[in-house]
Amino acid sequence: MRLFRPHQKLAHGEHRAATPLELLFDLATVIAIATAAAGFHHGLAEGHIVQGLISFIMAFFMIWWSWMNYTWFASSFDDRSAFFRVMTLIALFGALTIAAGIPAVYAGQPIYTCLIGFVIMRAAMAALWFWAPHENAAQRFSSHTYGWGILAMQAFWIAAVLLTPVSAPYYIWLFIAGVIGELSVPVLAEFRGEGTGWHRGHIIERYGLVTIIVLGECFLSIVGFLRQTAEQLSPTPEAMLHAVSCAVITFCMYGYYFHWGTHLPEGHLRRALQWGYGHFFVFASAACTGVGFAVLRETLGGDAHVDLFTAELSVSIPVALFILSTWLVRDRFEMGERRCFVPVCLAFVIGATPLVMPKAHFLISGILLATVAILALPKNNGKKELLESQG
Repeated sequence: MRLFRPHQKLAHGEHRAATPLELLFDLATVIAIATAAAGFHHGLAEGHIVQGLISFIMAFFMIWWSWMNYTWFASSFDDRSAFFRVMTLIALFGALTIAAGIPAVYAGQPIYTCLIGFVIMRAAMAALWFWAPHENAAQRFSSHTYGWGILAMQAFWIAAVLLTPVSAPYYIWLFIAGVIGELSVPVLAEFRGEGTGWHRGHIIERYGLVTIIVLGECFLSIVGFLRQTAEQLSPTPEAMLHAVSCAVITFCMYGYYFHWGTHLPEGHLRRALQWGYGHFFVFASAACTGVGFAVLRETLGGDAHVDLFTAELSVSIPVALFILSTWLVRDRFEMGERRCFVPVCLAFVIGATPLVMPKAHFLISGILLATVAILALPKNNGKKELLESQG
């Protein structure tokens, strides 16, 4: 009985839906993202803005990169075999281990647990890549480049974490070097080799699902506004108003991402890499928006160590980055030359709203609501339809 069968590329237009195993992997990603967001929330509320942001970027990269590597491999080689399923479950356990070690990132402690989780997950991925070309010699170079690249980067991370004190001034530079190395492996493997047969529609669906996951952080914060206490058995009108405003922002972010424009309209590799890597900022900014809502709630309640202006910036900046990063991966390709930079201007306006009014999230919700409403207006295709009918 064959343990692993190479992926057969789907016919053009054939749907490739996310599998239950992929959704289970997403569940581990949800836990890891929630842990990273909680740490960033605590850092912001305590006024440790720069350190909290650096720690969040480091933690979120580990989570995102683990998810991304598995997702693109599964899109190309998921054959539902026993070997693939076992390796997936091992990788999933590694992702959970990473989530368990994230608090150490924010505490400034050695990230040994994260390292163990990363090694477990990446070892499983390397095994999958070495098995992938078992009966397909055309993809041997690409698959082996992935496999050996993963192992080389694992050796780098092990040496960096075990031999470098967290307090060392060059610690952050080693992390940046590791990020560059990790991002370079797919580029080398795909451009110099045969390339993997990932499914465009499946990848778009998978990225859309994670966008929904990270927007779930906003929902948790909205619930926090509405949560009752021993003294207050129902939300106050002011809390309800803040919750509605944050909900409108979240709904509009969802509407902006999903209900306008075409994600990854072609399967060209260069465009796919830009789209896939650029989504790091889409995912991170969406998660940070939920963190901003939580900081805003605590600031309004007098429980945070930052002022209202900083709390409003913790909302406006992530929302602006979400618009800007969506422009980076989609809008600059989809819009005409005259309208191409409209989202960029919109992002800067949203980011600057705390300079205009104290409780800027109300203004942000109004701006986003108007934007999504304009984008949702039906286009006038009457003339085009008339010409087609006459033709």
